[in-house]
Amino acid sequence: MAERFGGKYSPGGGPSGPVGGPVIAPRVTGKWRTTVLFLSAFLFLFPAFGDGPREMLLGLLAGGLIVLAAWLTREGMVAEAAYNARKLARRPAFPRKAAGAVATGAALAVGGVIADQGMVYPVLYALVGAGLHLGAFGLDPMADKGMEGIDAFQTGRVARAVEEGEAHLAAMQNAILRAKDRSLEKRVAQFAGVARGLFRTIEGDPGDLTAARKYLSVYLMGARDATVKFADHYAQTRDAQSRADYEALLTDLETTFAQKTTAFLSNNRTDLDVEIAVLRDRLKLDH
Repeated sequence: MAERFGGKYSPGGGPSGPVGGPVIAPRVTGKWRTTVLFLSAFLFLFPAFGDGPREMLLGLLAGGLIVLAAWLTREGMVAEAAYNARKLARRPAFPRKAAGAVATGAALAVGGVIADQGMVYPVLYALVGAGLHLGAFGLDPMADKGMEGIDAFQTGRVARAVEEGEAHLAAMQNAILRAKDRSLEKRVAQFAGVARGLFRTIEGDPGDLTAARKYLSVYLMGARDATVKFADHYAQTRDAQSRADYEALLTDLETTFAQKTTAFLSNNRTDLDVEIAVLRDRLKLDH
């Protein structure tokens, strides 16, 4: 059953948590590899300033392409982690990791041009660089997930609603950083985990979307706006009362989202029991 949330940062204190535990935000593993890729740009940037104008421009171009490749690859890894965390997900509209591989290959090709090695070697450098990039980071998800045999219109609505909800959560977590308070950042992350629990439940049964629509849009939009205003105010004033009010708001939202998730799960269970009972009756009649 759903429990009212509490804890160190909630009014009244006391331990409690969401139904089934919070849903952890998608974790991106291997980000350090994109940092290494980013740092490799300096192999082109530093030497560029010691050569002639042609070499300097080409060196800056190659270094810029490496930086672009690192950024695209990291964004692609974030998108892939979100894709893997969801039951229903569309493939990324823009394949960022593949684009990062192309940018890496182009950077190495420019490096070959700087070295005046003709046209064959720069092309080979590009192919090898792009291949190594794909070997290190892989490809982007290439197909929609969890939408086989399900009404495409309904699953599309769910995917768009979840993306909208995730955007509101990301805005909240970015805004609370301005408050410069680690405990508040954890508090918002806890609420995000509870909200994602509702997302996963709706993905499991797209028919629940209509009843949950206001939770994914209106409630989260209001929470986002409140977080933005609170973070700006608290960063300047460190007002304890406004902090308590904000934490109380998060507690109320957590309770509401957890109760809605429980209600959906209970309804799904009831629907399943009815279907099983109907099937059993039909089997008896067949005999």
